[in-house]
Amino acid sequence: MNVDELTLRRGIVLASALVYWGGVWLQAQRVRRHIGRYPNVRPNGVKEHVLWLGWMLVVAGWITFPLLVKQTPPACILLRLHSDLLHPAGLVLGLALVVVGHAGTLWCYKAMGDHWRIGIDHAERNSLVTRGPYGVVRHPIYLFQIVMLTGATVLLPSWIPVLILVLHLTCVLFKALDEEAYLTRIHGDDYRAYLARTGRLFPPIGPRQS
Repeated sequence: MNVDELTLRRGIVLASALVYWGGVWLQAQRVRRHIGRYPNVRPNGVKEHVLWLGWMLVVAGWITFPLLVKQTPPACILLRLHSDLLHPAGLVLGLALVVVGHAGTLWCYKAMGDHWRIGIDHAERNSLVTRGPYGVVRHPIYLFQIVMLTGATVLLPSWIPVLILVLHLTCVLFKALDEEAYLTRIHGDDYRAYLARTGRLFPPIGPRQS
């Protein structure tokens, strides 16, 4: 991989982080204008504060790690895989994953509309959204974040994005469980039926229950 291609890869990863999290901010502003308040942007309780710290580390890592890459990234444990990803085809694959992740996120925003929230307000009774990507996956925004971070790992394969991805997955799983417990309490049997026919982060394997 030459210097120009490395610069391009770094630029794509950095731009993906800035555009994505800038988009989250814009989405929060849009929802605030429509509902008259911010969509639960402040964490509540010790667990949410810890999760938010994890999210901030993911965001900071996603933005800064491409800036730290000054030369060919150090090899992963799987040396052959590392070599394959540094092939020009790896650039195409990584870029495709980033684009798909961003497009999927916009799809989720459209499906959620003004029901989109960041944190949980236990006093709020929000509508159950099952349209669009939410018809097969309960947390598609997290899925598309995983897709983008996988793209970043493909573009700049090293242990740093792998650690960021692992931290992200850890935060996502705890956050998803909290959201599902809240929605089960709010929507009862309707949400239990929804749980039965959807996957948490990935589409369910096999026939879906009606």
